[in-house]
Amino acid sequence: MPTINVQMFEGRTLEEKREFVKAVTDASCRTLGCPAESVDIIIQDVKRENWATKGVLWSECV
Repeated sequence: MPTINVQMFEGRTLEEKREFVKAVTDASCRTLGCPAESVDIIIQDVKRENWATKGVLWSECV
């Protein structure tokens, strides 16, 4: 039973999230040979001010 944790910047629409979890579930089932009922996906929306790359907060990137 795979549990997939995804962290992404906040701001995605509910429809985008629906499409995303469907695609990830389908890919998991195809590659791992598991039923869709066993795939859990947890989406964590993160504010840009709480994420940094190369020492720079994304909220400060242009």
